[in-house]
Amino acid sequence: MPDTPSTDTPLLAADLLITGAHIITMNAAREVYADGALAIAGSRIVAVGRSADVARRVKPRATRDARGFVMTPGFIDGHIHITGDPLTRGLVRNTPDDNWGDNLSKWVIPLFKAQTPAEEALSARLAALAMMRAGTTSFVEAGTVLHMAAVMDGLADTGLRGRVGQWVEGRAWDPAADATAVADHAIGLLRDEVERWPDDGETLLAAWPVLVGHSTNPDPVWIAARDLARQHGLKVSAHMSPRQADPDWFLARYGRRPLEHLADIGVLGPEVCLTHLAAIDHAELDLLVDMGAGAIHCAHAAFLGGMGLARHGLHPEMLARGVPLMLGTDGMAADILSSARLMAAGYRDARADQYLLPATTMLEMMTVNGAQTLGWADRLGSLAEGYAADLVLHDTRLPEWGGPVFDAVGQLAISAPPSGVHSVWINGRQVLEAGRNLMMDEDKLLADAVQAGHAVVARTGLPARTPWPVL
Repeated sequence: MPDTPSTDTPLLAADLLITGAHIITMNAAREVYADGALAIAGSRIVAVGRSADVARRVKPRATRDARGFVMTPGFIDGHIHITGDPLTRGLVRNTPDDNWGDNLSKWVIPLFKAQTPAEEALSARLAALAMMRAGTTSFVEAGTVLHMAAVMDGLADTGLRGRVGQWVEGRAWDPAADATAVADHAIGLLRDEVERWPDDGETLLAAWPVLVGHSTNPDPVWIAARDLARQHGLKVSAHMSPRQADPDWFLARYGRRPLEHLADIGVLGPEVCLTHLAAIDHAELDLLVDMGAGAIHCAHAAFLGGMGLARHGLHPEMLARGVPLMLGTDGMAADILSSARLMAAGYRDARADQYLLPATTMLEMMTVNGAQTLGWADRLGSLAEGYAADLVLHDTRLPEWGGPVFDAVGQLAISAPPSGVHSVWINGRQVLEAGRNLMMDEDKLLADAVQAGHAVVARTGLPARTPWPVL
C-alpha cells in the first residue's frame, strides 16, 4: 500500500501538477505509471508517481489533466548542425561524380561559410524550433558555428538547452604557414568561448570545446581541448571515422588508426565523445571500452549516406560492452525518434535479428544514454525527483497509436508519429503547446528562413538542381 503522509507532514509546494498521464520515467527501475502524475517547482521535478499518491503530497498552484497523453523525459540530441544545414537542407549538394571529400569542399563547406551572423542566428532558431517540435529539449552542436556570439544571442530566448562550439581548425594545411601560430589561434578560440559562455551545470546555453574532428586539428589542439574539458567539467566532441578516409589519413601520417592515435597522445578518455565511428575496427572498439570514451551515432547520416554500417558497423557491440552511446541527428534531420527507428531497422536487417535494439533500447538512446554520455546523468534523461523538469507530452489520440495504450514504450518507439509531440517543458518552463512554439513567432521565423536560404545559395553561386524538371 502507498504511504499516507501524516497530518503533520507539510505538502510540497509546486508550480504545476500534471495528472493522469501514462508516464515513462526512465528512472533506474524503468518504472512506468499508467495513471501517473508529476509535479514541478521552479526548474525541478519535486514529485512523480501514481496520480493518487502524488496528489496527496503536493499543493500545486496550477493543475493540468494529461489523460490521453504519454509523458517522457525530453529527448537529447548529441550531434546536430544548427547552422549551415537548416536554411539550405533542400539544396541538392553533390553529384554521383563527387567523392566524399568533394561533397564537403564543393558543397557543404561553402554553404556553411557563406552565412552572415544574422543568417546563422536565424538558422539556429529554426533548428531550435524543429528540435522542440520533435520533443528534443537538449542538444550538442556539431562544432561548425562561425559567428558564435550571434548564434548564442539567437538561441537565448528559445528556452532550449544546448552546448555549442565555434568552428575550430588548428591544422596548417599550407606548408608555408606558421603551424604553431595556426594551432595557437585555434587553442585561443577554445579558451575564449569556454570563458565567455561558461557551463556551471545549470545554465541552459554554454560553450564546450567542440572540434570539427577528422584530421583538422593537430595534437596540441586536441590536448588543449581535453585540458579545458577536465578543468571545467565539460566534454570534447568531434567528428571521427564516418568513412575509411579518416583511418587512411591517420595510418598514412602516424602509422596508427584514429582512436589509436588519440589514445597514444592521451586524449581518448571520459571527456571525449566522438561522432559517427562508422569505420572503426575491433581494436579501436577495445580502446573505447578501456578508455571510457563516449560515442554518438547519427543514423540518418550513416544509413542514408551509405557509410557501410550494414557491413562493418559496431554500434550494437558498443552498447553490449558498455560504451556510452547516444544518438545525434546531424544535418539530415531534427527528429531524433526517427533516428532511433532508422538505427534499429538498419542494424536489425544487417544482422538478420529482429530482436536487436528493442524499443526499450531505442528510448534509452534518446534519454538516459544521452545524459550519461554527456555527463548529465545526475540531472537529465529521467523523470525523477530532483531532476530538471525537461518533459514531453505525446498525444495518443492519433490513429498511429492504434487505439488503447497497451505498451507505451513500444507504441511510442515503433509507431507514434513524431508530430504527436504536443507539449514540451524545458527546465520547468513550457515552450510548446499543441505543437506550437510558445517562445518564438513561428510564422515569421519560417518566412524569414525562406528568404535567407535563397540568399545564402545565391551568394555561393551553387546551382539549385532537381532530379526531375520543374516547370
